[in-house]
Amino acid sequence: MNSPCGGRWFVVLPDHEAASAVSARLRGAACRLVRHASGRPWLTGCWDEASARVVEAGEARLVTLGVLDPDGERLRAAARAVRGVADVESAVGPSVGDHFLLASVAGRTYARGTASGSRRLHRAEVDGVTVVADRPRTLAWLTGATVDLRQLAARLGSLVAPPYPLDEATLFHGVHAVAPGQAVLLERAGGVTVRPWWHPPEAELPLAEAARRLRGALRAAVAARVRPGRRWAADLSGGMDSTSLCFLAAEAGAELLALTLDWGAPGDEDLAYARQAAAGLPRGTTHLVFPHTALPPYLTGLDEGGEPDEEPTLRTRDLAQQEHLRAAMRAHGAERRLCGQGGDHVVLPPSAHLHDLLRSHPTLAARHLAGHAARHRWPRAATARALADRRPLAAWLTTEAGRVARGGQAPTVPMGWGPRATVPPWGTARAREMTAELLREAAVRAEPLAPTRGRHTWLYTARQAGRVAMGYERYGMALDMPFCDDGVLEACLSVRPHEAASPWTYKPLLAAAMRGIVPDPLLDRTTKGHATLAWHRGMRAHRRQLAAWLEDSRLVAAELAEPDALRRAWLSPGTLPARDGPAAEATLACESWLRDLERHPVPRHLKDPTHEPAPEP
Repeated sequence: MNSPCGGRWFVVLPDHEAASAVSARLRGAACRLVRHASGRPWLTGCWDEASARVVEAGEARLVTLGVLDPDGERLRAAARAVRGVADVESAVGPSVGDHFLLASVAGRTYARGTASGSRRLHRAEVDGVTVVADRPRTLAWLTGATVDLRQLAARLGSLVAPPYPLDEATLFHGVHAVAPGQAVLLERAGGVTVRPWWHPPEAELPLAEAARRLRGALRAAVAARVRPGRRWAADLSGGMDSTSLCFLAAEAGAELLALTLDWGAPGDEDLAYARQAAAGLPRGTTHLVFPHTALPPYLTGLDEGGEPDEEPTLRTRDLAQQEHLRAAMRAHGAERRLCGQGGDHVVLPPSAHLHDLLRSHPTLAARHLAGHAARHRWPRAATARALADRRPLAAWLTTEAGRVARGGQAPTVPMGWGPRATVPPWGTARAREMTAELLREAAVRAEPLAPTRGRHTWLYTARQAGRVAMGYERYGMALDMPFCDDGVLEACLSVRPHEAASPWTYKPLLAAAMRGIVPDPLLDRTTKGHATLAWHRGMRAHRRQLAAWLEDSRLVAAELAEPDALRRAWLSPGTLPARDGPAAEATLACESWLRDLERHPVPRHLKDPTHEPAPEP
């Protein structure tokens, strides 16, 4: 959702006299300003008018930014019903889409993102008042914050899933994330409160009933974006997630442009399934197949750098490919694209659900455990130890801290309180100790997302899908990810986990939801493709650039990486054990991010505006 200044950004200010000075600092970069009923600045930044709803009624101001169902009158009625910030959620009610909800009522300010984390907020104290923003770099610039090297060390081993609760932290000192499902309340007198606005549903529905709910939620999520007769692009990878969205978009009346990447990996069945799906879509669907040889290699543009993300991400690896796809879809008349990102995270309960099942239904758990252990090749002794482990989150984090500090390997059976912290072999003793220190601190204050491991881990996993969606949306990649909508998340979380994670069928919840919409052979697939070969090709293609970076590595200078071990990882990735491949990519993303921050210390959206400034505060 592009704005006049090249990307959505905003800052939420309290109804406080000191906030005017903060607004004045942002005036040259901002193109929009919404005021409190008092006349003081409340919401400033840049956003596309088509993605925003701003309504006023008396002392109430309500704003949504993002994807919202087409019924705008409902928000106006909500503003009329609001008497205080405590009324906001009940007045707005459940809504379809993926958006921020912001409110100013009688001098108090309320702001929240989404439960999935696809829309996230951050807060910091600026010039004596607490302000909220969607981008942590905005707050880092306002406060002069520096990079938190401890948080960077904790991400050397994994960007996809930093361990909980480290995944909720920003990479800047003094800039605090508002966790998904939490709202922040700013008082006129300057106080700040963070409290939950969302609670997950009970996991009690049988598969058939939860599937009906998921079908309705996905239909609504797609319909909130797609308009009949309009050209829409959609990924068609051949997997169940993207295929489902294609058929739902066609059902909603879109003129569909289906995009398939052919990675050319031996044994990969994605292309065959994608062609089969395309043949089942309505006449008039255009199907474009992009062979990997026709795409820019992974990591293209690495040497050029660019505007840094809000944190290190894996987006850099395929940014050139995404731009290639965007140009192709625009050439065919499509401005936005549906993407199946998040499907794996929300429709499949993590393996830790077996830890819960054993305690509630031991006989049923024994059957499912046998199936999962055979499918994933879990060692019997390690599986038994994982199941017997009853440590609460705090004790588990403390033990993890000790393991990381010693450089020990993580257990192979994934039944803990989420992914394990990992510092790769090229990480230094300093990096290990920094990560261990964060885990020890977290053990003192962290509360689990749910009482049991399985439930906690599923909520955590869904948030990681939201993190990825957030990164792509911030940088104008024109991607829509309906699986990350809160309504879809709630439908998935309502199912009995063991029914949605059967070891004998693949994605049974989504398959049941899409029966009658997607042809059965596409729902009965049991395999999944991958792009590992493409990543290795990209690393080989950029060996010269990687070698140059090794000569003056920022991570080595920060004493987070050992130079010789890092050289082997980047220049000979084919020799790495399978578990260390993702870590090599994560470390590369961290190095790239530090370099990009050096080149671009001021966020692009805060400089060189191409629009008229916002009104005077």
